[in-house]
Amino acid sequence: MHRMSKSFIKTLCLAITDVFSAQISALNIAKHSPLVTSDICFSPPVAFIEFSSLQMLLISLSLSLLYLFLCRRAHTVTVLFILTCALVYVTLLEETPQDTAYNTKRGIVASILVFLCFGVTQAKDGPFTRPHPAYWRFWLCVTVVYELFLIFILFQTVHDGRQFMKYIDPKLGVPLPERDYGGNCLIYDPGNTTDPFHNIWDKMDGFVPAHFLGWYIKTLMIRDWWMCMIISVMFEFLEYSLEHQLPNFSECWWDHWIMDVLVCNGLGIYCGMKTLGWLSMKPYQWQGLWNIPTYKGKIKRIAFQFTPYSWVKFEWKPASNLRRWLAVLGIIFMFLLAELNTFYLKCVLWMPPEHYLVLLRLVFFVNVGGVAMREIYDFMDDPKFYKKLGQQAWLVAAITVTEFLIVVKYDPNTIMLPIPFFIMQCWLLGILLIFTWTLWRFFIRCSQLIDTGDSQLVLTEETQGLIE
Repeated sequence: MHRMSKSFIKTLCLAITDVFSAQISALNIAKHSPLVTSDICFSPPVAFIEFSSLQMLLISLSLSLLYLFLCRRAHTVTVLFILTCALVYVTLLEETPQDTAYNTKRGIVASILVFLCFGVTQAKDGPFTRPHPAYWRFWLCVTVVYELFLIFILFQTVHDGRQFMKYIDPKLGVPLPERDYGGNCLIYDPGNTTDPFHNIWDKMDGFVPAHFLGWYIKTLMIRDWWMCMIISVMFEFLEYSLEHQLPNFSECWWDHWIMDVLVCNGLGIYCGMKTLGWLSMKPYQWQGLWNIPTYKGKIKRIAFQFTPYSWVKFEWKPASNLRRWLAVLGIIFMFLLAELNTFYLKCVLWMPPEHYLVLLRLVFFVNVGGVAMREIYDFMDDPKFYKKLGQQAWLVAAITVTEFLIVVKYDPNTIMLPIPFFIMQCWLLGILLIFTWTLWRFFIRCSQLIDTGDSQLVLTEETQGLIE
């Protein structure tokens, strides 16, 4: 039954491709044929007549991914065949428009699609296998494409880089209008008799559920309550410190600590930890779909395909040894830098906060962040990965740094605005305390334990980690 189902899916995918090719070819021939006039009752929809090579490649990629998802194998030859059919159609059956700009755009997009087809079938698998390994290979390839795009933007002049965004969306490439942030911070405004709590309701926009959902997902990535809370609180301090550079960091005190930290972020972290508790206690015993006799069981099995195959509880233990301590500090730093990049990139590339590219970037990090965190944890915890950082983690770190370099290059005046002296003193004091504690914990205290000759203390996990 399983083999018959796979054969049927394969036949169906190939048949759909043939039908699309035949129908599109017939419609295009009919459109250009001199025998077809307006008097003949033949008026196929424009979407079918104007099928472009890009749409053909999208269809091919969708069918290939569907086939990979259902059959649980790479099927490199099948994907190559479908892709070749699409390219043959573009070469032999489609008339190339005499539009250099359009041909350049679709050539770039087609090249990206071909690279994605290659990566989905040939790239190395990561630590995640659900819902399908091809899904995570796809996002690995998207990560490569995004990093190459950032490198391209980095090597342009400021004017050319901003104007290049017009090729993605003609509405971009223009300076952002000035907005009023902060404003009246009264929780209860007695001067407004109609709605004295209007300041609170004005903050209840689409960013409230976005904050909650974002921190829920971040908690699933980090899998540690303390690290999540530290990052959440630290970012609010960064907003206080940098509000002289970006006006949208200027918020009311209750917006910082009540709306953000306690309500949105805190509730998202709480729900995330509850989900982690359920996933850690859930039994992971999988049965093949075709071996389940009832339809209810099959539907349940399909739904659980989107849950992890197995579960690894993250135990960061930052104080156990120097390697883990530095890794945790690096994770917190990169998380905060990626969060800041979200706001600074919008500013330097002139993208409105509600633009779809901003949302796509967040969706991108949602899909690649979990894999990167797992690879970092394996790099810290598993001796097999001690000498090699995972591919997705490497790319995410490179992307975060590249985004920051774009910000520095495109608007150095904003970045170099001096931080107020008392704020600088607070940050220097915090850095000094971290540096002092690191020296005491992992060097001075370790030497004292070794000098005492107490075998029970020397053989503790933290001391062994320091010696290594």
